[in-house]
Amino acid sequence: MPRALEVDIEAFRSGFHGVVVTPGEHDYDGARSVWNGAIDRKPAVIARCSTAEDVADAIRFARENGLEISVRGGGHNYAGHAVCDDGLMIDLSPMNGVAVDPGARVAVCGGGATWGDLDAATQEHGLATPGGFISHTGIAGLTLGGGIGWLTKKAGLSCDNLVGAEVVTADQRIVRASSTEEPDLFWALRGGGGNFGVVTSFEFALHEVGPMVNVGLFFWGLDRGADALRFGRDFIKTLPPDATSFIGAALSAPPAPFVPEEYHFLPGMALLVMGLASPEEHAAIVAPIRDAVAPLFELVTPIPYVALQQMFNESAEWGTLGYEKSLYLDDLSDDVISVIAEYAPKKQSPLTFCPAFVMNGAFCAVGDEETAFGGSRAEGYVFNIAAHGPTPDLYEADRAWARAFWESLRPHARGSGSYVNFIAEQDEDRVRASYGATKYERLARIKAAYDPDNVFHLNANIVPKVPNRS
Repeated sequence: MPRALEVDIEAFRSGFHGVVVTPGEHDYDGARSVWNGAIDRKPAVIARCSTAEDVADAIRFARENGLEISVRGGGHNYAGHAVCDDGLMIDLSPMNGVAVDPGARVAVCGGGATWGDLDAATQEHGLATPGGFISHTGIAGLTLGGGIGWLTKKAGLSCDNLVGAEVVTADQRIVRASSTEEPDLFWALRGGGGNFGVVTSFEFALHEVGPMVNVGLFFWGLDRGADALRFGRDFIKTLPPDATSFIGAALSAPPAPFVPEEYHFLPGMALLVMGLASPEEHAAIVAPIRDAVAPLFELVTPIPYVALQQMFNESAEWGTLGYEKSLYLDDLSDDVISVIAEYAPKKQSPLTFCPAFVMNGAFCAVGDEETAFGGSRAEGYVFNIAAHGPTPDLYEADRAWARAFWESLRPHARGSGSYVNFIAEQDEDRVRASYGATKYERLARIKAAYDPDNVFHLNANIVPKVPNRS
């Protein structure tokens, strides 16, 4: 680190109300770590912020010293956008408070909160908002890029339930965005990613959910996998409004108590059904599954909503080596299922799997242009190929597998875009394709209004469209 910068950092530290961490300090390595163990970057300074004013001070310091800025909410992004080399990391993790107004059905959350934080607070009142499948994911990155979860059929995306936000802009202004305040910024935040500033507070609409829900998990070996996928594709379309589904393709059976020991780590296909009705009604809903294609094992049980949100945590523990590719599918066509059946046996890591997120119900009730979400609101699937390796060798093998699998699925995809939260590599063309020309142009104009110098570029980046600039 240059001596001049060291002096500037000490001056910054002396006037900063948060905590400044630099290389060589005892908690530096912990502070710079992110979920994806494949990411190993070393910022020159980490600014742990407790207020929006702290964030503004950190942005000012970074810009005055020509430091690249990264922003850490939950640190769960596969690409590792939360941390940069030789720059300044704005760490929002101290800002993890959640305040719930059960009467208004609104929760206000700090930008460093996780879905575990939010779920714990809202479930005290039997309330929830759509958000993720892994509870240690941060609310910030997931919401800003869209936000798929168990409640998407019932209540849409996380970003559809965002009703207000506090944002620190590139010029250190602290603004509130809502449908009536900074409306262009508010539109852009709902799907446009972290391009427009540092969101230090999120305000969500809540819905009556839990505290108990119902889950049915059915698992088949690969020898019956294609049959199970074809059945699941058709069965999902028959589910009532208060039941939703999730497909785990190329999923290895966990070593859980409900799994017979001989099936531990066996690769196969899983169909999960979550229901909000009574256990008896849920049992009737899932009964046709076992009659159609007999599973190797199943679990049908009431479950706390907070436990449902944590069901896949062990498949994505902190420090997992991770890589992902995704695309949109209109349906699980026979051709798509043939590709899945071809590639599922070729994975090597037991942690690797392919979640197929069903996009229907309330998700489709929102107009394509109502939010900045990068994808069509038509019914279909987000198909994610998540290569998770506990060792470098397994990670490298399944990363190559994921890329080949994705290429084989591309001819069957809906367009050339991807769900932006699942873009693990810098790819400007894919970002543009994901938003579409009209929406991207609008986002580029808003980006120019709030961040003309592209200070916040460690994300699925929108290049600012600034008049008289090339």
